[in-house]
Amino acid sequence: QLQLVESGGGLVQPGGSLRLSCAASGFTLNYHVIYWFRQAPGKEREGVSCISRSGGRTNYADSVKGRFTISRDNAKNTGYLQMNSLKPEDSAIYYCAAKSAALLSGLCVLSTTDFDSWGQGTQVTVSS
Repeated sequence: QLQLVESGGGLVQPGGSLRLSCAASGFTLNYHVIYWFRQAPGKEREGVSCISRSGGRTNYADSVKGRFTISRDNAKNTGYLQMNSLKPEDSAIYYCAAKSAALLSGLCVLSTTDFDSWGQGTQVTVSS
């Protein structure tokens, strides 16, 4: 079955960094666009970032531009989200998702809702 597993969350002080991983099993991730979402208690789910199959095109929410970097290693069947200069408002459960795509470097949009697979999420807490 298609499965995604996130890891790398935790507690970090404001200004700190975390690197989230999204490991795929049961399918080849390089046929899929990778998305990262987050949801804080009482808030709507927010699209954070996405990356094309080739890794050559990315998209970011305005709230994380310049601080977060999405990447992927297709050989390892894994996606990543490097989060720097973290703020308390970044605290949320972070989820990765995958959607199959025909184009290697098509533009991904964060409003996408129909995915082939979702992870179970990893908690990120930014607090002093």
